[in-house]
Amino acid sequence: MPKQIHPYAVILKPLVTEKSTILAGQNKYAFEVVRAANKHQIKEAVELAFSVEVKAVNVMNVPGKSKRYRMGQASAPDWKKAVVTLKPGHKIELIEGI
Repeated sequence: MPKQIHPYAVILKPLVTEKSTILAGQNKYAFEVVRAANKHQIKEAVELAFSVEVKAVNVMNVPGKSKRYRMGQASAPDWKKAVVTLKPGHKIELIEGI
């Protein structure tokens, strides 16, 4: 049984990049989410937070980028990205205006 996460704690931030704005035209929105969240929890969180209906959720684990310093190497933390596809007729206004 997966660990219960409060729906408002699942989504960390929307991802606003050139690629994500192109996806918004296809009714898809990208979010950074908690690494422990699964597809069902992400779907529930988006539907609750933005009052929309979700058609599909795709998730990917993104490895942190590594940097080299004089005395070694360090890396940014790994994170999880979710691309949420909405049903036709629904859109997220908050992200559309950015």
